[in-house]
Amino acid sequence: MEENKSLETAPLTTSAHDDFDWSVDKKNVTSYTKEEKEKYDSAYENTFRTITDGEMIEGMVVGITKTDVVINIGFKSDGLVSLNEFRDLHNLKVSDLVEVMVVEKEDREGHLHLSRKQARITRAWERIVEVHKTGEVVSGLVTSKTKGGLIVDIYGMETFLPGSQIDVKPVTDYDQFVGKTMEFKVVKINEAIKNAVVSHKALIESDIEAQRVEIMSKLEKGQVLEGTIKNITDFGAFLDLGGVDGLLYITDISWGRISHPNEVLKLDQKLNVVVLDFDDEKRRISLGLKQLTPHPWDTLPESLSEGSVVKGKVVNIEDYGAFLEIFPGVEGLVHVSEITWANTPINAKEFFKLGDEYEAKVVTLDKDTRKMSLSIKQLTSDPWSEIENKYPMDSRHKGVVKNITPYGVFVELEPGIGGMIHISDLSWLKRFNHPSEYTKVGAEIDVAILNIDKDNRKLQLGHKQLEEDPWNTLQETFQIGSVHEGTISRKDDKGATVQLPYGLEGFAPGRHLVKEDGKTVMLEETAPFVVIEFDRNEKRIVVSHSRIWEQAKVEEKDAFIKEKKAEAVKTKKAVKDVQSKVEKTTLGDLGVLAELKKKMEGGSTGAE
Repeated sequence: MEENKSLETAPLTTSAHDDFDWSVDKKNVTSYTKEEKEKYDSAYENTFRTITDGEMIEGMVVGITKTDVVINIGFKSDGLVSLNEFRDLHNLKVSDLVEVMVVEKEDREGHLHLSRKQARITRAWERIVEVHKTGEVVSGLVTSKTKGGLIVDIYGMETFLPGSQIDVKPVTDYDQFVGKTMEFKVVKINEAIKNAVVSHKALIESDIEAQRVEIMSKLEKGQVLEGTIKNITDFGAFLDLGGVDGLLYITDISWGRISHPNEVLKLDQKLNVVVLDFDDEKRRISLGLKQLTPHPWDTLPESLSEGSVVKGKVVNIEDYGAFLEIFPGVEGLVHVSEITWANTPINAKEFFKLGDEYEAKVVTLDKDTRKMSLSIKQLTSDPWSEIENKYPMDSRHKGVVKNITPYGVFVELEPGIGGMIHISDLSWLKRFNHPSEYTKVGAEIDVAILNIDKDNRKLQLGHKQLEEDPWNTLQETFQIGSVHEGTISRKDDKGATVQLPYGLEGFAPGRHLVKEDGKTVMLEETAPFVVIEFDRNEKRIVVSHSRIWEQAKVEEKDAFIKEKKAEAVKTKKAVKDVQSKVEKTTLGDLGVLAELKKKMEGGSTGAE
């Protein structure tokens, strides 16, 4: 504050030219008033163009240096633009007119800042926005590859071409497009960040759509067209008909059966196809290839008739039989009843295999309904016609187990001849819950012919009948009351199966398995068993373990009672003998008699 006060009180000094009038020229002959000065300043300012930052303006090249281009836009000063921004103009020269943008009228250094690049980007964005509205097609140069697509220069501005918009077909190699000039449609813009997305695929699709409309307008059923296979699937092939796709379904490719279209078709293969049907609204076209050739049933050879022997390949198998393809598109059915002369059930899916070839006899042939029935068994004579001679009653043969059911075993003696062994005819001694406990499919087995049913083509077979019935001789060995060692082989709620000597099996009810200590005979435990029932006709033996120790107790009790009775009889006899010898009773004798009487009474009570 003191310094400021001293400054205020200090005297002002004047220089030599403080009184100089700057409004007077050097000759000191002219002088302007304030109003005149403002008028002349305004006139001077009006000689220059009025510009604003961000304005697009046209200027003239007035000079070119090694690094910059001097541009005159009619302003107070010229602007400098980097020569790099004119790389696309190889013949740039003085007096050329170029469009630039005013970045700043006066930067920090007082220079006019212009940019041709910003002007080009702005103009390019305006044109891109315009063509996006109008849908106009533009040309662009693919400059580089980027993640997920390509960079395209359009009007000097970079735009993005996604990989999915390059072509209607999937593209994996993006490098092949770099450096190419292509046509595009602007499909998306972002005003905020001035970003644009272009598409080449949209042009192709629009061309295809135009071609599709033209083709669909001229389509007719039965029309033959040329197409190129563009895709093959499990159910058919898609053909490009020149702008529109059609489907060639698998059943319309060949008169014969095929499992997959690629057996006869290849990608990019050209074919003539016939239009079977089309739907303009759903854009579907159904095509046919086999319809261009006659149906094979209409060209069957005259030599093919009922009774003919043919050879065919298995093309389909069902539960009821198999279809053999005699000629491409001509099939016959071999019913399961025509496979073999045997009357046993046959599973066609186990007998036949796809692709296998068989000879068969034509049984029926109907060209009108295009149906044919075939027979394999009729190629040989019926073996059942002389069955009694080859397989007489009680004869013995070897066979192969073909099938096992819960009630028996089916045995094949020769192709077409077979029969069943009932589960009860497998063994004299053992009882089986299921035949698979005794044999298995594919095993050889000896059989005896028990019965022949020629009309129904059935044989009743037996296996146990190959040996004599052992029950006739076992009756004496396993008499009721006889005791034998046995092992528990199976147990259930009702009782247990006991394995006895000579391979015989017996049954012990649950209450007959109780031991003397109250426990039960366990599975696989060996113990003595007594036979309590033997039925030779029913082939049944019932045994008991409990009866053994129960019987021993009964016998022990009976022996005790018997002994007491014998003692009582002996006492009575002694008393009688004494009485008969004593003629005179004495006091001593009375005592002896009393003792004997007491013993006698005690013995009688025990005997009772």
